[in-house]
Amino acid sequence: MSGSACGVGGMSERYRVGVLGATGLVGQRLVSHLEDHPWFQVVALAASDRSVGLSYREAARWSLPVDAPPRLWDQKVRACRPDELKECDFVLSALTSQVAREVERAFAGAGFAVISNSSAHRQAPDVPLLVPEVNADHLAMVESQRRGSGGGFIVTNPNCSVAGLIMALAPLHRAFGVRRLVVSTLQALSGAGTDGPRALELVDNVVPWIPGEEEKFEQETRKMLGSVEGGKFIPADMRVSAHCHRVATLDGHLQAVSVELASKATVQQASRVLSEFRGDVAELELPSSPERPILVLEEPDRPQPRLDRDRGDGMSVVVGRLRTCPVFNLRFELLVHNAVRGAAGAASLNAELLAAREMLPRRPAR
Repeated sequence: MSGSACGVGGMSERYRVGVLGATGLVGQRLVSHLEDHPWFQVVALAASDRSVGLSYREAARWSLPVDAPPRLWDQKVRACRPDELKECDFVLSALTSQVAREVERAFAGAGFAVISNSSAHRQAPDVPLLVPEVNADHLAMVESQRRGSGGGFIVTNPNCSVAGLIMALAPLHRAFGVRRLVVSTLQALSGAGTDGPRALELVDNVVPWIPGEEEKFEQETRKMLGSVEGGKFIPADMRVSAHCHRVATLDGHLQAVSVELASKATVQQASRVLSEFRGDVAELELPSSPERPILVLEEPDRPQPRLDRDRGDGMSVVVGRLRTCPVFNLRFELLVHNAVRGAAGAASLNAELLAAREMLPRRPAR
């Protein structure tokens, strides 16, 4: 992680951050990811009623291979209410979609910037569904939210698999135009959270259904690759078909993608476009930005989750087996670290973009 505390408009003090849903898997990732962040500092942890009043040590069943930040271990968990997090400049949400729908709107209504990993508001007509390298211009919709909420707003990151797909599609769509695509996923256990399949269900097995996942591919992809016109999101004119499977890997969602392009492209042309892609915010040097958002591998048996998911500190999308498709134009494999680029790292990067563009208000110290 690069950058310094003075990297945002001469900022001398870090933003004070509250984490909603801090005890869950994504919440733990956020807490760990932000511990040494040069621009942000976690000052409040919030979770469900059953955790309120407990220490973070007691409430969180810590599941990461790195230790929890010692300074937060004995901090009391608070309720997910705006009046409980008054000293926070903004909040990062790792809440489940059922809870997030009401809670995130309450925080936005109280004047907070809410950067969410939840799916609750991704398709809302005024909420940016954001990957900074791809559609930073969609932040234009934040102003309409602010006018209707007293200054607060919500920004979301996409589904953990779509986060990888969109990175590979964006440069191809810009260069050649994407008309149709078919994607089949092999998604890791961590993407299901604590309520996912039991180990016994995935021994000698693959589960060919993840509730709501295929619909997210088909909706979120078109929104993110679309445009903002007249204060409205205009979805991209493309068709998406997804097949989603849960498999017994720990982290890293592998995807097999076939794409029909408006303008034909050779494998060499597509490889160059993907390899040279740096995205729309490279000049900002955001702390969570990888040097190369897309890595193209030449080996015939890559990418593989165990070997490639941590490239770019988990923020790079890895593409391999790029070749012609006898049905469409191109086909390839891609890998995204679902818990980093697809969740905690994505939310952090969105917050960094807001900070760099001076769109994160500072709330009065309490």
